Order: sequence, then structure tokens, then C-alpha cells
Amino acid sequence: NIFRVGAILQDQGFWIQNDVIWLKSNPMPNFKGTRFQNAHETLIWAGKSERSKCTFNYDALKVFNEDKQMRSDWLIPLCTGGERLKDEDGKKAHPTQKPESLLHRVLLATTNPGDTVLDPFSGTGTTAAAAKRLGRNYIGIERDETYARLSRARLKSIQPIDGEALETEKSKKSLPRVPFGALLDSGWLKPGDRLFSPQRRYQARIRVDGSLTTGNHSGSIHRLGAHVQQAPACNGWTYWHYETEKRDLAPIDLLRRRYREEMGLN
Repeated sequence: NIFRVGAILQDQGFWIQNDVIWLKSNPMPNFKGTRFQNAHETLIWAGKSERSKCTFNYDALKVFNEDKQMRSDWLIPLCTGGERLKDEDGKKAHPTQKPESLLHRVLLATTNPGDTVLDPFSGTGTTAAAAKRLGRNYIGIERDETYARLSRARLKSIQPIDGEALETEKSKKSLPRVPFGALLDSGWLKPGDRLFSPQRRYQARIRVDGSLTTGNHSGSIHRLGAHVQQAPACNGWTYWHYETEKRDLAPIDLLRRRYREEMGLN
């Protein structure tokens, strides 16, 4: 029972980061009609302690979810069709084989290439299969020899993804900080240049110290961006835009990326 597992983990000092709901798009019906149809399962994501710095690939998940923050409810179908392993008699090899797409998302979220993934109840090796495909090392523990044999055969057939295809969107928090003034030092922008808000509703001029000014107000790219929007905070890198040679607008974050590439900071 996942709730007992959660209680035991907390009793051992583990810290629950999230519980994730796997919503099954094609759940099995409850034929007896004695209770609700089991249409979801609960996953627990926990760290060793409250202070543990868990891997969380936020940006990669956001891209995966069409630039929207990944939610904790995942709509993923059951394992069916060609993915379902069969025994010698053509029957299901494992009654609860998980879809590899579920483990793909788990590993994409919480691991990086080269990490080692442990599944102490490996079954027919879905976790190991997803790990191998994604360039992770894997350890699977399984006491049923039939399941272990099927796992070994399954893993032999998997070709790991490598090269550029294995790369993901990097977290901006992990990148070296670039102050706005660095763009002035490198010549990407210069004092006196104008920056614009989206759709050119507001504009500001760059001062020699890297601050912006508009009307009677001035401040950093973040502070002035928040002021003109009357917002509590603002990411100035994405709010303020510069004018390209074609007179189009592009976010100054694009210049920051180019600066990082030029300086080898990626």
C-alpha cells in the first residue's frame, strides 16, 4: 500500500517532495462492481531529508509539457500492445507491467545521464529499460527468475540514445550568473540604447552604470520592469527587448545566451 510506504519513509526521516498521480487513460474496469474503478496510481518522490538537494530538471519538463510547468497529475496509458511482454504461451508475462513512458518521465525529471538508478522490485525491467535508453546506469533486483530472464532479454534489445538527442534543456539556475553590465562590457549593448517592453508599450534607455531609466524612474532591468507593470517582481531578461537590425524586437535574454556561448560559460 503506497500510503503505508509513505508513512514508513517519513518515519525513517525521508522528506516527501511531491506525490504524483498517474492518471490511466485506459484503466481496467472493476468487473465485480463493488468499488470504484482504479483509474490512477500514486507515486512518491522523496529525498533523504528535508535538506537534501534533489535533482529536478524543471526546464526539461517544461519543454516536454509545451512550455507549461509540469503538473503532478500525469495522463499516461497503461502498458498495452507491442510493449507488453508475453511468455512462451503468449500470455502477459507480468500482471502489472508499467509503461516505459511513465518511467521515462520519472527519470527525465529526477536523474541525469550517467546517474545510477536502482529498482529493488524490478519485475520485467521497465525501469532498467528506460534507464538504459536514456543513458543512465541501472541496478535491478528481482527474485523471480522468469521475470529476471525476461528483463535480461529485453535489455539486450535496447539501443541507448546518445549524442545531441540525449541532451535536455538546461536549468538557468545551474548556469553561471551574467550581470546585465557584462552586455555593455562586451559591446552587445551600449549606454544610450533603448530597450522596449513587449509590443513596445514602454521603453527605457540604458545608462552608463547598467541601470535603465524611463520618465522619472530608474533602476535595474528587473526593478524598472516591475515598476512599469506595477508588479511585485519581474524577470527583466525576458521582459525587456532590444531592436534588431530588421527593427524586430528580441528579448535581451538572447544576448545573454550569446554572451555565455562567446565566453564558454554554457
